Amino acid sequence: MDVTARIESVYAQIVRRNPGEAEFHQAAGEVLHTLAPVLRAHPDHLDARIVERLCEPERQIIFRVPWVDDQGDIHVNRGFRVEFNSALGPYKGGLRFHPSVNLGIVKFLGFEQIFKNALTGLSIGGGKGGADFDPKGRSDSEVMRFCQSFMTELHRHIGEHTDVPAGDIGVGGREIGYLFGQYKRLTNRFEAGVLTGKGVGWGGSHARTEATGYGTVHFAQEMLRTRGRQFDGCDVVVSGSGNVAVYAVEKVHALGGRVVACSDSSGFVVDRDGIDLGLLKEVKEARRARIAEYARARQGAVFSDRGSVFEVDCDIALPCATQNELDEQDAVTLVKNGVLAVAEGANMPCTPAAVEILREAGVLFGPGKAANAGGVATSALEMRQNAARDRWTFEQTEARLAAVMSDVHALCRATAEEYGAPDDYALGANVAGYLRVAEAMAAHGVV
Repeated sequence: MDVTARIESVYAQIVRRNPGEAEFHQAAGEVLHTLAPVLRAHPDHLDARIVERLCEPERQIIFRVPWVDDQGDIHVNRGFRVEFNSALGPYKGGLRFHPSVNLGIVKFLGFEQIFKNALTGLSIGGGKGGADFDPKGRSDSEVMRFCQSFMTELHRHIGEHTDVPAGDIGVGGREIGYLFGQYKRLTNRFEAGVLTGKGVGWGGSHARTEATGYGTVHFAQEMLRTRGRQFDGCDVVVSGSGNVAVYAVEKVHALGGRVVACSDSSGFVVDRDGIDLGLLKEVKEARRARIAEYARARQGAVFSDRGSVFEVDCDIALPCATQNELDEQDAVTLVKNGVLAVAEGANMPCTPAAVEILREAGVLFGPGKAANAGGVATSALEMRQNAARDRWTFEQTEARLAAVMSDVHALCRATAEEYGAPDDYALGANVAGYLRVAEAMAAHGVV
């Protein structure tokens, strides 16, 4: 069987063994279909069935999460943790609390996390978790009770040398605090390294909150430099208005760019004078309000609940909301409007058809597993500080983050060139991440 046929056989097996998990199929297929050149160069990987083992999680945990709301009513949610691959270190990846969470989404996120973590060069494996719980509209007490119930089960499976969760959509500093408190209560240990994204005053790292958004912009800046460009003077569209998006906006402005639009699930705002970051933080972080409130408070800003934020003219697009948000039509519109670069701040926000259109048009494209690796890289730096009982300054941590993102960019670019696809950062990220994990797996034997 030739390499291409072998890859197709593995992909068919993934679809057959994981029915109904469309996001996982998409993520696995996107990686597998770039690996033919590297597998031809490393036929021993085929003999050792590295790819087959890589696509099967080491452990999948599903559990019940019962909790009581403020009215005394009992609710039952479903919790997940997929510990996908530990060849490079303890499982590392966030927890997502959102009604859309199911096993397929968690597996897609965990699979992407393997390669993302490998690209950082840090000693962390890949995993992901979450629950189909929606913290929106819930009181702090309700969120606390849910987190405590969730951690009552999860604590059996995690640890600073085993599995280190962090935050993701719906899981911020508040949730991490409640989760850590329950872990400490159940284990009778102040094991700071068991969760990342903690408060700075009790084991957290400076710049962790900003890291994913900042890192995405750093990666985009590195791509632009290869074309003799930079953010200075560019109009930028950022989808989303959560943690990643807010700090992407902040870093774009710091580098001289102007963010002219951002969004949430209710619609998007256009502000040609540049998004007012202070107002955006007040609306989304302090008031937890919808993005329309920004337009009501900002003269000249316009809110729309129709169409897509990617219809707004821009030089650079940073999709920072959720998976598959930027589709084929959005890509066509971006190309028509002359976009220079697209960097994924979210996990797999561009559909395969959209990526192909951007690639054919010569648009610089930074895949999420590379472009948004800054968050998990800073989480690993938080783990390092915890292990040493140390704390770095914001400036120290951001400097390390910038260096990691520069290294990730250089690795992806060099790997793409080595395998005959210059500027194909998606191929470069997949192959470079794969090689780091595959070599470790081969060294460990059949486990």
